[in-house]
Amino acid sequence: MQEYEILIAFITNVLFVMVLGWYLITNLQWYDYKLSRVLLKHHKPQWHFFYFFIPFIAYYTMGQFFVIFFYLALLPAMFLWHRKLDKKLVLTWRVKRFLILLISLVLFFDVLCTLKSACGIYGVFMPLALAYILSTMVEKFLFMVYKKEAKKKLFEMKNLQIICITGSYGKTSIKNFVAQILAKKYKVYATPRSVNTLGGIMGDINNALPADSEMYICEAGAREMGDIYDITTFIEPQTVVVGKVGAAHIEYFKSLQNIIATKLEIMQSPRLERAFIHTSVTNEPHAKVTFFGDDIINPHATLDGVDFDLKIDDEVLSLHTDILGEFQSMNIAVAVRIAKKFGMSNEEIIKAVKELKPVEHRLQMIKAGGKIIIDDGYNGNIDGMLEGVRLCSLHDGRKVIVTPGLVESSDALNLKLIEAINKVFDIVIVTGSLNAKLFEKNLDVKTKIMLSDKSKLVDVLAEQTKAGDIILFANDAPNFI
Repeated sequence: MQEYEILIAFITNVLFVMVLGWYLITNLQWYDYKLSRVLLKHHKPQWHFFYFFIPFIAYYTMGQFFVIFFYLALLPAMFLWHRKLDKKLVLTWRVKRFLILLISLVLFFDVLCTLKSACGIYGVFMPLALAYILSTMVEKFLFMVYKKEAKKKLFEMKNLQIICITGSYGKTSIKNFVAQILAKKYKVYATPRSVNTLGGIMGDINNALPADSEMYICEAGAREMGDIYDITTFIEPQTVVVGKVGAAHIEYFKSLQNIIATKLEIMQSPRLERAFIHTSVTNEPHAKVTFFGDDIINPHATLDGVDFDLKIDDEVLSLHTDILGEFQSMNIAVAVRIAKKFGMSNEEIIKAVKELKPVEHRLQMIKAGGKIIIDDGYNGNIDGMLEGVRLCSLHDGRKVIVTPGLVESSDALNLKLIEAINKVFDIVIVTGSLNAKLFEKNLDVKTKIMLSDKSKLVDVLAEQTKAGDIILFANDAPNFI
């Protein structure tokens, strides 16, 4: 083989391995860095076929023609694939470590192979496999180091009150409402956005939790049995909340009973003092449990907010919030109970509830260009989506909904959503392919538009909507789903 041919083969192999590595780590990041979920739970497994397995086989079977295939077909295809993603790879330190390790390994193997003239074709599987295995080992070691540091920091904050919140629906909203209300009286820190895994919580404690905090409010999520237990026994909250439970993530847990059992792992906190549990979870009496969900009286929800009465023991609080959605009264109710537990007066609570700010992308109202936009992009449960539909029905003008439907849910619940949509909306824009066939078959509205991805959404909205319309963004699944 001539020198220039060796050089081309060398460069092509390095680039090819890095392209496959980029694809691999992107998918791992989407699925919590669990290879089993990438392989078995991916929502678009055909991508693996086109962007990984076919190129992998082609490398070993096409010989000298692979160079043409790589530069004229695979590289442009991967560029377009990445460009269309609405949830691109985030270059965290974990990702950087993987990519540095991968390029170091492929260069090492290729240089060794070239110097020894020992191979007619450079390796692909070995550097990828070793990079994944070594990266996993490094992350496990760092995980233990970070966990020890975070545990030490919590231990040193002797007077810190920890509130941990889980549930299928509303846990981020509850977290934000609790934080906003308690912040009127205490120094409060809450985990940002939807940070709710053990690794994310540990990193947040180490990097962001102020040492003078009096209240630490933490959200706990789960994809399998034991996830909540791991978080609970790590942070050891004195106060816990289990919000409404339903069939969210049913594909991982297989049954509602498994979901409930996982959420109730939060009760195993070694320092548990008080638990607030929604009535959808259990009605089994417990000395440390206060049930909520049936304590709301006369709720009235409009596009101007929610008014409701809350019965606590022998008193009734009349509350108003500008937050949209009747179901939010339930989430506010448990936040009020926690505020009462920590000694806030009725007057302080009523004022704090009135001043609550909406959680971003959860029935958040935005007015622009004469249009009313209801951003409910982070709400993926049936109750919340149906409430968004109901609120739009109160609007006098045209009604538009943009949605992929329910994700990680059932056809039955999606059909329930479609039935509600048919009664209210003039224009329905369905994004993504996950529920496209179901919506295409069952939608019965004036205008329905099916978008395989969201790249054309801005143009479609500009063409289809006008001043006076209300537009509901109901759920915002990334296009890998």
